[in-house]
Amino acid sequence: MSQTDRKSVVVVGGGAAGATITRILSSKINPCTTTLTLVTARPFAIHFPAAARLTTTAEGKLEDSVLIPYDNLLVNGNGKIKIGRVTAIEQSKEGGSDCVVLSTDERIAYDLLVLAPGSESKGPLAFPDDRVGVLELIATWRRKFEDAKGVILVGGSARGCEYAGEIKDTFPDKKVTIVHKDGQLLNAVYPDKYRKRLEKDLTSRGIDIVFNDYVDDFDSTPTVTRSGRELEGDLVVPTFGSRPATDFVKSLGSDVLNQRGQIKIAKTFQLQSHPNIYAIGDVTDWSEQKQAAKTAKHAQIAAANILTQLDGGVPVKNYSGQPEIIVISNGKKQGIGYIGVLWGLVLGNWFSSSVKGRGLMITTTRKSYGLAN
Repeated sequence: MSQTDRKSVVVVGGGAAGATITRILSSKINPCTTTLTLVTARPFAIHFPAAARLTTTAEGKLEDSVLIPYDNLLVNGNGKIKIGRVTAIEQSKEGGSDCVVLSTDERIAYDLLVLAPGSESKGPLAFPDDRVGVLELIATWRRKFEDAKGVILVGGSARGCEYAGEIKDTFPDKKVTIVHKDGQLLNAVYPDKYRKRLEKDLTSRGIDIVFNDYVDDFDSTPTVTRSGRELEGDLVVPTFGSRPATDFVKSLGSDVLNQRGQIKIAKTFQLQSHPNIYAIGDVTDWSEQKQAAKTAKHAQIAAANILTQLDGGVPVKNYSGQPEIIVISNGKKQGIGYIGVLWGLVLGNWFSSSVKGRGLMITTTRKSYGLAN
């Protein structure tokens, strides 16, 4: 088979979802018949479950292990990795090929495409694409947390809760306040007993929580909430949810994204309007909490369907969701976990510290990228 006769699979995004499916496909596709290309904006992955600690303290030099190289991601070197940011997707015109368009205007043709661009954040997790910029952002936020007289975290999401714990671990005497738009932390996906236990765990460390309120102005001094409450603290940090990094997907048409910017998928992870395009990870419109832990199942099912499609078959493997499981660390030694099976299991400090708090799952994640440690 000539080079031009080979089918091409392109994966966009090298985070948890994109890296996992790339590794699976690189171990299974035949390089004589199919090419595989991972297009990723950064020359390394970022292990986001460790990001709160990474940007709060220099202890442990986490940047050496949390920024994960792609050196061993491809099994037996099957495939290639292209560093670049995708800005559009072009559908073939007569005699042409479907392709992704990079910010450099380079085009990469595909027969099957996987969209796994992840999410975009503000504040300390708004990582740029280059290593120097990422390290500068990390250093800047470490200085901000150290210099702050008090920290106001806007958003009682898992991110806000974990930042509160990390700040208290590193600066135990620093004033920390969480402002959350609802009457309980997190959201209603999780039962009251878990949300109340999480609140108790945080307040036991002297963390204040302001419910049913908002911060609209991040730059004013002093910080005053929408209801008129004056908050103690001189550093305001956005810790609310991320948004899907799907602006470039709009180039496929107005029917591809929902109002939240999530990609509309079928149970096979194929786009409803484009059967040769798949989407996995945070960007899907599947009704579930967006977590790195769920991406392995996404990748397994989508990869199986892609292999079937490459062989000329019709994808038949369907996704049916996963139980909601979350572990929120409160620094290294505390935290609360929830497993959404049976009556809903709430697990305390020993479990949370063992699973996440102490090691932040860094070693396990690095192994999934093909690294020894």
